[in-house]
Amino acid sequence: MVTTDQPAATQHTIFNPLTTWDGWQQFVDTPHTAARDAGDQEWTLEQREDYHARFVVLKTPAMDTIATAVRRLLLLNRGQQGGARRGLIISGPATTGKTTAMQQLGRTVELADRRRHPNQNGRVPVLFITVPPSSTPKMLISEFARFLGLPTPERMNQIQITNAVCGLLCEMRTQLVLVDDVHLMDTRSRAGAETSDQLKYLGERIPATFVYSGIDVESSPLLTGVRGSQLAGRFKIVRNQPLRYGSAPDQQLWHDLVHGMDSALRLRRHTPGTLVTHAAYLHARTGGRMGSLSHLIREAALVSLLDGTERITKRLLEQIELDTAAEQRTRAPRRQQVRSQRQP
Repeated sequence: MVTTDQPAATQHTIFNPLTTWDGWQQFVDTPHTAARDAGDQEWTLEQREDYHARFVVLKTPAMDTIATAVRRLLLLNRGQQGGARRGLIISGPATTGKTTAMQQLGRTVELADRRRHPNQNGRVPVLFITVPPSSTPKMLISEFARFLGLPTPERMNQIQITNAVCGLLCEMRTQLVLVDDVHLMDTRSRAGAETSDQLKYLGERIPATFVYSGIDVESSPLLTGVRGSQLAGRFKIVRNQPLRYGSAPDQQLWHDLVHGMDSALRLRRHTPGTLVTHAAYLHARTGGRMGSLSHLIREAALVSLLDGTERITKRLLEQIELDTAAEQRTRAPRRQQVRSQRQP
């Protein structure tokens, strides 16, 4: 069971997933590694590999929109004693940074709560879970219990686990409940519909703001039918779309993000501004998806550290294979171009 009798940093000796209290505290308590000078001879290769593996989280306009919306909802729901509290759904294609935005939001809320309530144990201001595949209501509430470290022996039924979870979250002043991968709930099936009902019930029992995240939620079964209309009436949607590269403002935003990554690199033969010169290529390669961009730059940096070149070139970037979806998006225009060249 959750205990906060000692600083979280001293409790973690092994990796724990963010969907457990220990893992979440480890995430909140671990700041990004300070970017030392690339020429610092005391900064070992292994330490620099760790730095580039984790790298930086750049703030996008969608992240600002999400943070502002949630701050307002927290205030709005604070005086709501019962009934339908308002929530937020973060929706968008895969690899656009939805989960990252949600986790950074939760970290910000938790740190703010610590500042407001210093030296107060027994608080769990933020809870983070993911929806299990083919979830049932009992599986879902068991994820809440697992985060809290509540034992759930076989003899405990769904109602008993729910009562224990809701009681503990109320006692521990939980303000924000983050639920990732809600697109996995297929409300066309009985289990999915009942799991959706369970989430709605938890939103009424727990005096917290709920934030959901999922792939293209607005076009999923989750918002259809009677259940979907209830959810749509309580939740607003923020669409976390790929960044565009059409207009001058779009290009400037993308260049600024790429420049942020370029400035964060600590490779000893890196020429500042190199990534910005390849900004158009990076957008075409990643489709404007922050997850794909982060993968591409981090892996390229690690490869350059391993082979000793310590610089990122376009040739190196082209050698990095991204996720299958990103590669298919990149190859499609090339195939169309080849076909058009072959036509008489």
